[in-house]
Amino acid sequence: MSDLIKISALDYVKKVRSGETTATEFLYKTLDRIRDMEPKLHSYLLLNDDVISRAEEIDQRIKTGQKVGRCLGMPISLKDNLCVKNGRTTCASKMLENYVAPYDATVVARLRAEDAIFVGKTNMDEFAMGLTTEFSAFGASRNPWNVDYVPGGSSGGSAAATAAFECVASLGSDTGGSVRNPASFCSVVGYKPTYGLISRYGLVSYANSIEQVGPITRTVSDAAFILNMIAGKDENDDTTIDDGDVDYLEGIDDDGAVEGIRVGVIKEMMGQDTDPQVAAATRRAVSDLEQMGAICEEISMDMIMHSVAAYYVVTAAEAESNLARYDNLRYGYDLPMDGYELKAYVEEARGRFGPEVARRMIVGGFVSSSGHAGRYYLKALKVKSKLTREIGDVLTRHDILVAPTVPIMPFRIGEKSDDPVGLFMIDLNTVTANLTGRPSISVPYALSEEALPIGVQMISDVMQDKLLLRVARALEMRTSLPEVPL
Repeated sequence: MSDLIKISALDYVKKVRSGETTATEFLYKTLDRIRDMEPKLHSYLLLNDDVISRAEEIDQRIKTGQKVGRCLGMPISLKDNLCVKNGRTTCASKMLENYVAPYDATVVARLRAEDAIFVGKTNMDEFAMGLTTEFSAFGASRNPWNVDYVPGGSSGGSAAATAAFECVASLGSDTGGSVRNPASFCSVVGYKPTYGLISRYGLVSYANSIEQVGPITRTVSDAAFILNMIAGKDENDDTTIDDGDVDYLEGIDDDGAVEGIRVGVIKEMMGQDTDPQVAAATRRAVSDLEQMGAICEEISMDMIMHSVAAYYVVTAAEAESNLARYDNLRYGYDLPMDGYELKAYVEEARGRFGPEVARRMIVGGFVSSSGHAGRYYLKALKVKSKLTREIGDVLTRHDILVAPTVPIMPFRIGEKSDDPVGLFMIDLNTVTANLTGRPSISVPYALSEEALPIGVQMISDVMQDKLLLRVARALEMRTSLPEVPL
């Protein structure tokens, strides 16, 4: 593997600007890496065939002094639930196997305007419903630290590709930890912004009220760099926020970023089911923050213990509503209607949904039905509201909250795929940020005795993304981790 591609996004920009490399040279080496790694990892579902011509065109503009965007031909991958005009967007589902999007997602359009090159679409759990990327209709992705293990999910392909140097950065989506979970499992940075900071226009809907697009990168500074280009108001998404063109990179490396910061260590996210190595790594991270001047104390949040149940009720209900459009009349595949009544036809057409999607749609229809909505859906909304008030109160007394990103270590492929309830509990530490709209980040921190990655999660208050990135960067600079072994 060429050492050239083992660099951060910011280093890529410096090297291309200085003439040390070109977009075309870097892209050729990235494609070589993809050819070597894909038989082992299956990070990608689709590779674009126009990337070399795009790189050559960007290099020509650089050479002739023309205006070039901030990415300068940087190879970026996209989770396959983000629409790219005239490109396939499958959501890793047989239902959308041949769907071609007619427009760009806003985040895609904004990065394209900055001369990013989209090298391909990455694998994911079908319709983003899963935590391991095993629920892709096109086969599981694998963890580059150990190919017998899951890379996390649902953005597992994005995390694996970024960790294995198959791209410089990636965009994923995070509904309950789907950026942070695989980032932790693959030892990369996964960032979920404040709800509304990044447009969801062109993100295929799963659970609109809590999902967000987020970058997966090799450094915290790279996440801030990407955020600078994709954050902000979008007329196509009424939930977006005007962030005032904040520069998230400004001051990110300043000394004293942690001095006087009030840190709460969430007791309920380090319970008895937390792997001892994960708990020990988190305690060391807290100690690092204290040595840098943070004021740390353990805190308790009672509503967290109800968060997973509430999350799965809310998301199942929204998923059932969103996926109702896949009746094969508007979206789907070629299935002749001859010989079917309408109900039978729709049932047959939806047979292409995988088991996890079908399970969540059935649950969603049940919990939101007229006879059960009060017992389940409305109660889940009350938990969501109480959790939001609780974390709001906690964040008046603390600037940053800290916990393990995932309470357990990465596990072997197939080990937990037949235990959906057990899998749901892996989300315990990540769903709170989604349910309450708070920004959260997973920072690579340690490796276990088995050389498997451990990530540390941080959460801050709404629109405190810049503070969160600064503190995460400070912790990142205290760590020194080996390269991925592949």
